[in-house]
Amino acid sequence: MEDHVFQTRVDLSAFNQQVRAIKDEIGKVIVGQEAMIDLLITAILSDGHVLIEGVPGVAKTLTAKILARIIDTDFSRIQFTPDLMPSDVLGTSVYNLKTTEFEFKAGPIFSNVVLIDEINRAPAKTQAALFEVMEERQVTADGQTRKMKSPYMVLATQNPIEQEGTYRLPEAQLDRFLFKIVVNYPSHEQEVDILARHHARRGALPVEEIRPVLTSDQINAFRAVAKTIHIESNLVRYIAQMVQETRNNPMLFLGASPRASISILTSAKSFAMINGRDFVSPEDIKTVALPVLRHRIILSPEKEMEGVNADEVVSQIINKVEVPR
Repeated sequence: MEDHVFQTRVDLSAFNQQVRAIKDEIGKVIVGQEAMIDLLITAILSDGHVLIEGVPGVAKTLTAKILARIIDTDFSRIQFTPDLMPSDVLGTSVYNLKTTEFEFKAGPIFSNVVLIDEINRAPAKTQAALFEVMEERQVTADGQTRKMKSPYMVLATQNPIEQEGTYRLPEAQLDRFLFKIVVNYPSHEQEVDILARHHARRGALPVEEIRPVLTSDQINAFRAVAKTIHIESNLVRYIAQMVQETRNNPMLFLGASPRASISILTSAKSFAMINGRDFVSPEDIKTVALPVLRHRIILSPEKEMEGVNADEVVSQIINKVEVPR
């Protein structure tokens, strides 16, 4: 056991340098938002997709583009619109006159980091086209299954305020996102900093300041280390109890699935690793539980009419479950 811990710590020291480099690069452009940045790095380590929600102008898309730039891999962006078809996302077969055969032309979903802007603007059939690729990292078309390259990550943004021309994401699709991160307005001091940086840049594009600091091989190596992070059996039961509470809560119409339990376990390990530890603490679990659970539950109609939101209910559940000692 001691050898195992020592080996993990050696690996963590190298990883911690990378985390600092990532944060330094993001900090060149993004002001504040430390919690969101930690969760995004956690999602990379956990091989998970992220849904970023916030009003226009709070740098959701910019953050996703910066994250893609930090990873030295392929990047594609898809702007979701009401007239977008599944073939526009996945690709389609095109007849080649030279070979007299049909050839599959891959769509923008075939990349390493895929940014889907305003994901809730596309209709149900286009949303459904993402189910297979998000869960199984593959696309089946024309009877052939095509695997995605590793790492593979979908970063999606949505605006919670605008209702016209938007479609609610199906529960099955929401469940495929590891985290739903809510981006709020900056504080007064942060906004002053944003304005000062914008003035100093004099029209230069902020993304151009970012350099790649992570390779695909490094990500895969760090993910292997994250899987070895230790978690006590009583903390595993703590996670299960927390998720069970969402299924028995009278304020909720639908509780979280077993996929949510696995997501909390996986992301708590990664979050511990980001914080330089080779073991999971109860605080790691509590930190990741809200972004893991907030999009996986459905409020009862009565509570929805009363104006209760999902974050309030999830926070109550997290605080209600007794922390193991």
